[in-house]
Amino acid sequence: MLKIGIPVIGVTDLPRAVAFWTQALDLVVAEEWKSETWRTLDHADGSGQALGLLRSTSPAEPYPRLHLDLFTDTTEEQQAEVQRLIGLGAQAVDWDLYPPDPDFVVLADPDDNIFCVVDLSRAPGGGNRPTP
Repeated sequence: MLKIGIPVIGVTDLPRAVAFWTQALDLVVAEEWKSETWRTLDHADGSGQALGLLRSTSPAEPYPRLHLDLFTDTTEEQQAEVQRLIGLGAQAVDWDLYPPDPDFVVLADPDDNIFCVVDLSRAPGGGNRPTP
């Protein structure tokens, strides 16, 4: 039976990507599968794998069909996280596909991979997430 593993981000500079994503998401580098072209990042609380980083020679897509959404609970938290991520090396993206009054901010990591910071309080469900 198949199950979803972890999202993998293609990067050109593996050490820079490790530094950014570990700080951005409070992750730690795992020794599992570590190689010259691969790093697995785990949740710092020991709850398992979170993200894979794979060295890539292809450029990042300007309009990727698949990307990461990072969630915040309030507009204030979203604004603070966007500024924190920019301080870590993310870049604000001049996104021409924003809807009116968006609940998300588009950023790019240091390798130009697009991701979004979403304010769940402004999302279509008003922040009402299903409980597990």
